Amino acid sequence: MSATAAAQPQPPARERQERRVTLPSNPEEPGPEVRVAAGIATYLRFDMPVDKAAVEMEGRPVRFKWVEMGDTLIGLEPSVDLGAEEKLVVRVRYRDGASPARATLTLVTRPGVVDKEVEVVRRPRTLEALEAALVEKEAELAALKAQCGVGGHAGLVFSGQLDVDGVRARRLEGERTTPQNGLEYMGGEAYRAARWALAVVRVRNLPGQPPWVPGTARLAREDGTSVKVLSMAMDKAQLAPGEEGLVAVETEAHLWKAKDVLRLELVDKSGHRHLSIPNVKQ
Repeated sequence: MSATAAAQPQPPARERQERRVTLPSNPEEPGPEVRVAAGIATYLRFDMPVDKAAVEMEGRPVRFKWVEMGDTLIGLEPSVDLGAEEKLVVRVRYRDGASPARATLTLVTRPGVVDKEVEVVRRPRTLEALEAALVEKEAELAALKAQCGVGGHAGLVFSGQLDVDGVRARRLEGERTTPQNGLEYMGGEAYRAARWALAVVRVRNLPGQPPWVPGTARLAREDGTSVKVLSMAMDKAQLAPGEEGLVAVETEAHLWKAKDVLRLELVDKSGHRHLSIPNVKQ
């Protein structure tokens, strides 16, 4: 061995570990640390499939020698060790829509140790949290029962939702749009009664896309003012790749008049995949 080669600094020896980290249930809490090092591959293994297209990795173009994405596995290797106070954040979104919907991990370099493989799991909800959620849902159910009273068509009449003017229905005049975020608007209908108005649109989740789970809906007039949405519902729990479904968005009749031209925006539970439908009018 030459004197020059002997003089070159050797990379520090590090113990390679396999660990399991648990994500906090509160998204405001800092995410777990993952120890990385130059020349050593680290694998992040998730307990559920993630959205590969939505992975955010700070410094990816210049700080990493190698990054590979899979449905439940992310492999990475930094080109150089991170500084003593340096941290790079990795943000991952799960495809199932369950809580927490995102995983946030912090990459660091620590002397003497590196993570060879890290299993990332979501924290199971505590008994207290489940009981609180059950109480909340039971209260919502009781309120709905009190509001609906007698069910069926008679219940609509008794509640005042249906009167002698009946229900008027017609095709929505909104234009079909080009696909957005893997979603396509296929047309729809509008329904009006004395107290309420309903837009029912057909949405298609394009092939090759992750399942789409409805989250929220927004209605706005041409001048940008919002129209209050009373409810949003779909005829199935989620749209599989290539599947179509009907999404119903309800507002009060006086807020959406026959002459009004609205913009309807449908957003999934993650808040990232949305479909905007302009020029919606009855």
